Amino acid sequence: MSDDRQSVFLLRVVRIGFVSMLLVVTLLYILSISARDADALSVGVGIRWWVPVVVSLVLAGVFLTIDILTPQKKISIVSGVVIGLVAGLVSAWVLGIVIDLVVRSWELQAFDEIITAFKLLLGISLCYLGITTVLQTQDEFRLVIPYVEFAKQIRGPRPLLLDTSALIDARIADIAATGLVQQTIVIPEFVIEELQTLADVSDRMKRAKGKRGLEVVAQLQRMGTVDVVIDQTPVQKKAVDSALVELAKMMPAMLVTMDMPLARVAGIQRVELLNINELANALKPAVIPGKSIRVELIKPGEQAGQAVGYLEDGTMVVAEDGHGHIGETREMVITSSMQTAAGRLLFARLDMVGSDDGDEG
Repeated sequence: MSDDRQSVFLLRVVRIGFVSMLLVVTLLYILSISARDADALSVGVGIRWWVPVVVSLVLAGVFLTIDILTPQKKISIVSGVVIGLVAGLVSAWVLGIVIDLVVRSWELQAFDEIITAFKLLLGISLCYLGITTVLQTQDEFRLVIPYVEFAKQIRGPRPLLLDTSALIDARIADIAATGLVQQTIVIPEFVIEELQTLADVSDRMKRAKGKRGLEVVAQLQRMGTVDVVIDQTPVQKKAVDSALVELAKMMPAMLVTMDMPLARVAGIQRVELLNINELANALKPAVIPGKSIRVELIKPGEQAGQAVGYLEDGTMVVAEDGHGHIGETREMVITSSMQTAAGRLLFARLDMVGSDDGDEG
């Protein structure tokens, strides 16, 4: 049974139990009056027997209406059913004191039996409302007190909060498989929903990206080397990027992304960020000037006489004098390198291979 179905089932059981409890208490009240005074049922209470029944039905209707009309409760004042029950009992006790004061002030002692039953039914109703509130806000981990907010936090190093682009890229799964990632990986539920939306669109490219992202989520969950959490914390922002930034600040967490606009927004909001492309560039082997490499030249460069090839890790190599050797795999010597936004760029020359060998000899 899924979490949603289980929650709905529990709510139905609690609602049925609530109404049943009200009716049972009302019946016991009437029977207790009858047992204590045989004439009361026919003379006194007999005239007003419907009062406790009407009161119990009205209370049941009022509290059930409040509960059903507010299915998405957002008040995070409880963290479990026990706290909801305690809150209901405390509220009933306080209201009971107020009711007793009113009874003494207005000299309503003649209605003590009815008032006692009313207080009991009110306590049951408040406990019911407290429990159902907890069941419908169980995914909300914030306990808000005036001027203080306690947010859900994961102990230890800051967790890695993955966005859609990081999951579609799929390299995060390879990184996690090495055992390098020791932090908890957090995947928000709204990110999974966005991937599901992509997986259902008609566009073939977008559909493939959505399916790959969902496969990466499943792959991460199957790994024994990393702890994966599907986070269901509700956030105020509706846009996915804004929600990610808000959630990263709330935890706090390190946001893992390849989306440059999101990275800029996260930087403005002072959210710690990890760009997978930057991590991949940092892990590339160091290539220093003077080192010989062997590269297949596949196309002309931007300048006259240049040819372009790529190393196995995707690093672009520009051969300054390689235009006449396009289509060939040639050995060349690196002369300089440049770091760009797209990655490292190497410059090399073919005519230095012989002199380089001579220097080494």
